[in-house]
Amino acid sequence: MRAVRFHSHGGTDVLQVDELDRPEPAADEVLIAVDGAAVNPVDTYFREGSYEPFTLPMIPGIDAAGEVVAVGNDVTGFSGGDAVMATGIGKDHYGGYAEYTAIPDDRVVTLPEGVDTVAAGAAGVAAVTAWRALIDHADLQLGDWCLIHGGSGGVGHAAVQIAAAAGAQVITTASPQYHDELGDLGADHVFDYHRDDLADAVLDASDGGVDVVLDHRMHEYLQFDADVAATGCRVVGIGEKEQSVGFSQSSAVRGKDLQLTLMSMFNTPDLRDPLRNVARLLASGELDIEIAQQYDLDGAAEAQRAVLAESFLGKLVITP
Repeated sequence: MRAVRFHSHGGTDVLQVDELDRPEPAADEVLIAVDGAAVNPVDTYFREGSYEPFTLPMIPGIDAAGEVVAVGNDVTGFSGGDAVMATGIGKDHYGGYAEYTAIPDDRVVTLPEGVDTVAAGAAGVAAVTAWRALIDHADLQLGDWCLIHGGSGGVGHAAVQIAAAAGAQVITTASPQYHDELGDLGADHVFDYHRDDLADAVLDASDGGVDVVLDHRMHEYLQFDADVAATGCRVVGIGEKEQSVGFSQSSAVRGKDLQLTLMSMFNTPDLRDPLRNVARLLASGELDIEIAQQYDLDGAAEAQRAVLAESFLGKLVITP
């Protein structure tokens, strides 16, 4: 088979396409022929070395979806030909940038009939993170006002749809060229994050404050979150560009009984639980993963450059 690997840490030039033997599934693994594997920023962190992969050379890619080819001796519930999706594989197992990948069965679920496997392959980390943040951690309720920063991103555009499907009233931020599309995906209000009166706009739209915030840039927005929060607001932080984050006015936080949760998808007790919910939403049409660009294995380096450098709505995906 062909697979993208890096043999040492570095820039995108360390990514190369190698010819390898097709893996045999271990007792607890499902072997799939990959139709789609998301390109995520975290893939670049393992490649450049800020996150340490479990081995070198390494096949990157946290997500994958495709067709079951073989199963290990201890695996039940999967058969050859099943359409499946998986996530959480590129940290302690080889990833999805390959024609075939063997995945532990505790992070794989069967897809309902009719779900596109390329879109499912792009969904993993983004949609599971959005589900965990909004449903499991923030306990998003019908009628809640929900602010999602960066609605055009992979997590953001999934979160907009999950929040809308849960019956929340959705506010999100994005560049103006994506406002109409985000409205189509379920956002009730879409604001340019560069506007000077953004806090006032959010407060006006939410009748005085939001109940839930999904924040992917805590170094920039954490105090903003407190400023636009209603009493009892639940803020879930999923990322930052600087290691040091904090509130400039802690009294604004205490005065609103604000609840802050910092999360990582890799801490999910059982990845199959949110994956099944994501699969259900894909099947029902309540979640539509927008594919901004597809790349073959030879385009993996360009895909990893683009995922950090370019503006797009949705996800980039490798289609081996």
